[in-house]
Amino acid sequence: MAILMVVNNPRDWPLHVPGVEVVAARDYLTRPDFAALRGARVFNCCRSYRYQSVGYYVSLLAAARGHKPIPNLATIQDMKSPSIVRLTSEEMDELIQKSLADIKSPTFPLSIYFGRNLARKHDRLAGQLFQMFHAPFLRAHFEHDDQHGWSLQRVGPISEREIPDSHHPFVLEVATEFFAHRRFSVRRREVSRYDLAILYDPKNASTASDETAVKRFVRAADSLGIEAETITRDEFSSVGEYDALFIRDTTNVNHYTYRFAQRAQAEGLVVIDDPESILKCTNKVYLAEILNRHNILAPKTLIVHKDNVDQIVPQLGLPCILKAPDSSFSAGVKKANTTEEAIALADAMLDKSDLVLAQAFVPTDFDWRIGILDRRPLYACKYFMARQHWQIINHDTEPGKERHGRWETLPIELAPAAVVRSALKAANLIGDGLYGVDLKQIGKEVYVIEINDNPSIDSGVEDQVLKNELYRRVLEVFLQRLERRRQGLRT
Repeated sequence: MAILMVVNNPRDWPLHVPGVEVVAARDYLTRPDFAALRGARVFNCCRSYRYQSVGYYVSLLAAARGHKPIPNLATIQDMKSPSIVRLTSEEMDELIQKSLADIKSPTFPLSIYFGRNLARKHDRLAGQLFQMFHAPFLRAHFEHDDQHGWSLQRVGPISEREIPDSHHPFVLEVATEFFAHRRFSVRRREVSRYDLAILYDPKNASTASDETAVKRFVRAADSLGIEAETITRDEFSSVGEYDALFIRDTTNVNHYTYRFAQRAQAEGLVVIDDPESILKCTNKVYLAEILNRHNILAPKTLIVHKDNVDQIVPQLGLPCILKAPDSSFSAGVKKANTTEEAIALADAMLDKSDLVLAQAFVPTDFDWRIGILDRRPLYACKYFMARQHWQIINHDTEPGKERHGRWETLPIELAPAAVVRSALKAANLIGDGLYGVDLKQIGKEVYVIEINDNPSIDSGVEDQVLKNELYRRVLEVFLQRLERRRQGLRT
């Protein structure tokens, strides 16, 4: 795999990193041999990325050639966006204040070379900014005021001419280290057609897949000629180096997983979950509205605001269920047994959201979960209620005691046809991704409770029937979409 460092003038370029070819920007843009390269990594070190400049076209054509440019066009646009810079400053405020606490001047420029700074105390800040604005050489400008402290004002690329001669040894050192440790420095197996990133946090107890399941996804990918590897939240900048992203961590709109999905989609990756699915599925108010609009049976529902709290019990009866709009794993779902309890729960939730959801309580011994992928049923599970509890997970149980109810996985063909039909109809309202539809069946009536993006696929649970075939079917969908994307680029 070729690694190219594209610069305006190689004769003036002071840094020569082992294994990295320094290429003139004009040559990269015009020479057929560079256009014909397959799978190259292009580090755009041009002096400017302004619109329609040589540097801009290097990243533009690299993307068109499938060369994985750094920075890519999304990063170039992010650096120009005051709103992105402001959001970055707000998200990193604590780190910014800590890193710059000893600076006495009202302004401070921070030079970032492959995510590093000459001063060790600024290394963490430099690394975080490099993750957000993935370009080889950056300069971030900060300003200080007495009321708000330090804030990031702008960030942009710097040319080799702006790197002091005294910094050259350090820059060469960090560049050499960067290329030696990056994933693309390892020679790929010839059978690998595509690269898949699996976003997974092994420290999170509520991930969508356990470690064993993630390893089975990796093996399934390998059997299909896809090179899969896990990445963490710290590898946001590396998303563009892959062909596809599979999120196996907790998803939410106000969460790093959503930003990963957005970035992956903007860069043309095949991504599950896509950001639109996350946006829709993580808001229970949206789900209630769309189910109602399409006449899909659900428990009687009331969208609650501050002016109709007193209507919860008259309309839904007791007991009833209160749901925070963006809750996951049933953690923000509460049962009210009295009118006073219903009002108190609603008021507490309305302090955080202008709308919450209230539903009639539908008691059953278990919930159905139908896994849907690419508009087809994938697996069927029964999740039984936790011991002496009304949910499948008892979030209030004492430490050390069993929180989950038991489960039973069935072949899809043995699940009730009405349950599978309702699940498909509901999931298809969201898209063609991977969804877990929760349903309750009482007699002939099937109620859709929720549509979950990023559903659980754990070893020994959802894979109880299909075993390794379950993982292969998921990866086959990735492969089909990658192949369609490749054919689309060629036509």
